[in-house]
Amino acid sequence: MFSEKLINWYGEFGRNLPWRNTNNPYYIWLSEIILQQTRIEQGRSYYDHFITQYPTVTDLANATEEQVLKSWQGLGYYSRARNLHAAAQYIANDLCGTFPDSYQGILKLKGVGKYTAAAIASFAFKLPYPVIDGNVYRFIARKFGIYTPIGTEQSYREFEKLLLNLIDVKQPDVFNQAIMDFGSTYCKPTGSDCEHCIFREECVAFKENKVDLLPVKPQKIKIIERYFYYIDVTFDGKRLMQQRASGDIWQGLYELPLYESPEAINPANEHQHINDILSSWFGEAPKELVAGPEYKHQLTHRTIIARFFKAKYDHSLSQIPPKMMIVDADEQKSLPISRLIDRYLSKL
Repeated sequence: MFSEKLINWYGEFGRNLPWRNTNNPYYIWLSEIILQQTRIEQGRSYYDHFITQYPTVTDLANATEEQVLKSWQGLGYYSRARNLHAAAQYIANDLCGTFPDSYQGILKLKGVGKYTAAAIASFAFKLPYPVIDGNVYRFIARKFGIYTPIGTEQSYREFEKLLLNLIDVKQPDVFNQAIMDFGSTYCKPTGSDCEHCIFREECVAFKENKVDLLPVKPQKIKIIERYFYYIDVTFDGKRLMQQRASGDIWQGLYELPLYESPEAINPANEHQHINDILSSWFGEAPKELVAGPEYKHQLTHRTIIARFFKAKYDHSLSQIPPKMMIVDADEQKSLPISRLIDRYLSKL
């Protein structure tokens, strides 16, 4: 009765999204990776761009990582793009361009976890694997009164066992789409629309007045603050850029020359401090140094406090650190950059 009631609701009120009108596993995979940590409104345009720019998995595999990162620019969590590209190359080279058609085969793709594998398996191949994302955890925890903290292997197995008994094996794709839509439409993190919920009378959390207490969330991870001082160095109509190294945020993306401080620099000493850094980099201070904007950029486990400075030299620099490169305007446009750098450059 649960699945029938849910699917009937979805038939009347479910969202019409482009990736729901196809059973092409490559397109479905693209949409699922794009929509991780991304709102549907933002993800839709990226999905359209990717299927136009890379219409087949082989086209994506044949692109360079830099091209893929550039296409991904603005979506954040760039490891998704790198994993996407690596998985496309695996499919093209090791699987002869054929997308895996089993849950376990899909799960082997780099960057694909249990949720994404279940989504692709059910949407593309109608395999009865339940999707378990934040919306599903929340809806099911409230509906059935489950107090096991989410985000653990134990809770995943508990919710999966329940959902395997609830899923419509003849329409697993529709069931999964319906349960995610219902959770995001009615059973919201805050401001749930319990008054119009079709499961209101049988919802444990509603009957016990515990909607705001479920699901039980794991302990929050401490947010670390990092202090970035970007210096926009220009001369002869050109700009200095550098590529971020592996093992840190924004791996492989390009940025302005950066000095990272363990703590915020005293504003009274800021100008002199940056001048000294430039002198150590290039052997001379700039002709002009102007303080620019400050941005607070929030990532999952970090807050970036970024301060920008503009340094002008009236001649070519004879001493440039090896990691920095000189780019002109056309070259700069082709480089993948973080949203933070894009915010700064787009305002110039």
